[in-house]
This record gives sequence, structure tokens and C-alpha cells, in this order.
Amino acid sequence: MNKIYSFFAIILLSSALTVKAQKTADTGTLTIPKIPDFEVDGKGTGTYWTKTNWVSLTQRRKEGKIYNTDTKVLYSDTGIYFLFHCQDSLITSTMKEDFANLYLEDVVEVFLWTDESLPIYFEYELSPHNYELPILVPNTKGTFLGWRPWHYEGDRKTRHATYIETKNNVITGWNAEFFIPYALLKPLNNVPPKKGTKWRANMYRIDYDNKSSTWSWQLTGPSFHDYEKFGTFIFD
Repeated sequence: MNKIYSFFAIILLSSALTVKAQKTADTGTLTIPKIPDFEVDGKGTGTYWTKTNWVSLTQRRKEGKIYNTDTKVLYSDTGIYFLFHCQDSLITSTMKEDFANLYLEDVVEVFLWTDESLPIYFEYELSPHNYELPILVPNTKGTFLGWRPWHYEGDRKTRHATYIETKNNVITGWNAEFFIPYALLKPLNNVPPKKGTKWRANMYRIDYDNKSSTWSWQLTGPSFHDYEKFGTFIFD
């Protein structure tokens, strides 16, 4: 009886670990599934998110608290989708306008370098209170400055939503969900992607619980703008 019990216990434990391990191992590349377009709500409730696994970001600077940060990525015929889940106990987000210096407070960030022949990439930031910073960044040997989009309207606008999670009135984390249309990325090369297309990219988080902490998918230098060390998105 004990042997039978032990056998089933091992099976159950193995199944539980499999469920918890629905995360993609970090190999420096990430395969992005293609899906139809859908609406974002900040909670990641869209059924298409089940088409891909969570990717864990590594906490690089640990002066603050130790938190988990996980992401998912999808793409469609019209744009690319991102979902972040950020464990947190204190939201530091006082800025109440788009295009502010959001990186000075809690924020998630995505960098998309679509064409390796040119030192130009797209950067997107979103705060816990749903304020955004979309910019194009020319980076010449570490000298860079972001440029704001012109005619930022219509099909060039992002769609984004955030959600602050609580349990018993205590903050436990926050989600960021956003859609970046290919129309906004013009005139970058290699856009829109098709099956087999590769983009260099990275995903980040900054948190300010007393002292700042940072997370990234791929390790860069002191600056997030170390684009030559980005990982690679492969569109399926």
C-alpha cells in the first residue's frame, strides 16, 4: 500500500510542478505565436494568452525587495501584444501624464530593434496607472535621445490597460497589458513581421520600493539601451 501511495504521490507532485512550470526557459530567443486581434483589459483575461507561456525576467539590481516579474508576448496581422505581471507591495507612481519621465518611478518597458543594420529602435514604457511613453530612439555608440511620434492618432495609437492587484486591501502586484501597432513603427525596416522574421528585443521592469530594483529578460550593461545585447524574437 505504501509503495502504491508513493507512486501516486510522485505522479501528483510531478503534475503540480508541470502546471507551475508553464514558463519558457531563457535561451536568448523567444518564439512569438500569431493570433487574431483582441481587446486588452489590463488583467490578461483574453483567451489568446493561453497560446503562450510566461517568461520570467531576472532581477538584476536587488537593493529593493525581491519580486517576481513575468511576461508574455503575442503578435497579429496588425501589431504585437505584451502582458506583464509584476509582484509588488508598494506602488510608486505619481506621474499623471503621458510622455513623462516614467522610468523614474515604477514602470515596465519594451525595446524593439527590428533592423540590426541601423542603430534605431522603438521603446515603450507603461506605468501602473496606465500612463505611457512611446518613443523612437536613435543610438549612436551610446549617445541617444528619444523622439516622440508625430500624428499619434488613429491606427498609430497603442492600446493599453493596467490593473493593480490587491488581497484583503493589501497590494500584491500589478499587471500591464498593451498592443503596439505596426503602423506606429513606420518607417522601421522589417515591419510588419511574418513567419520566420527575427527582431532583436528586450523587456524590463523598474521598481522603487525605498531603493530601485531592475529586471530584464536579457542582461545588458548599466544602461537598458545596450541594444547589442538584446535577445531575439522569432515570429512563428
